[in-house]
Amino acid sequence: MEAMVKKYQQKFRKVRDEMSRWDELQSRLISQFNSASSIIQRLQVLQDSKNYGSLNCVAGIGDGLLRKQLESLEVIFLSLKRTMEEFHGIVFSIEKIHRDSRQQVKGGSNQPSAKQLQLRVGVKPTLADCLDGLMVLYDMHHSEYLLKASVVSALSTLTLKPSASDLCALQQLLIDQPNIPKDEVQSIFDIIFAEEIC
Repeated sequence: MEAMVKKYQQKFRKVRDEMSRWDELQSRLISQFNSASSIIQRLQVLQDSKNYGSLNCVAGIGDGLLRKQLESLEVIFLSLKRTMEEFHGIVFSIEKIHRDSRQQVKGGSNQPSAKQLQLRVGVKPTLADCLDGLMVLYDMHHSEYLLKASVVSALSTLTLKPSASDLCALQQLLIDQPNIPKDEVQSIFDIIFAEEIC
């Protein structure tokens, strides 16, 4: 059982690496979202010829500026799409680690009993702790990915009818990551790596 728990701890190390990548992507996503929001808010101003004042005498300045901003926005949306694909890759990776772990317990020749799943060796976690922890981490990241995907999708619809308050609310949702409570994640890792803390 101890050898099996060590294998699960290795899986958790891989999940922890994926979560580090998640944090990097989170920073990138917020930066991309802020850039897109700024352009979206600018679009209304650029569409009103009154805002150009004496520059109105320059032929096509309004259309030219608007076109450039829309091109920039399109590039940012493509970047957002790639970032979301990377988030999805992390969710898929955590799901695979969890699924493989369940299969390992169910499909092995030494299939542990329910009692063995709850067996604790010293301060090491039980197999049940490992499986439950992986499931919780997958659920958190999957839910957060779905929320991010819907926020990014909502951003593109705001391009046509921008609202500063809606943009701020969506931005706050991205910053908060409400489905990944850091203290709960930390407590899972504390259980799994208890003997390293001692």
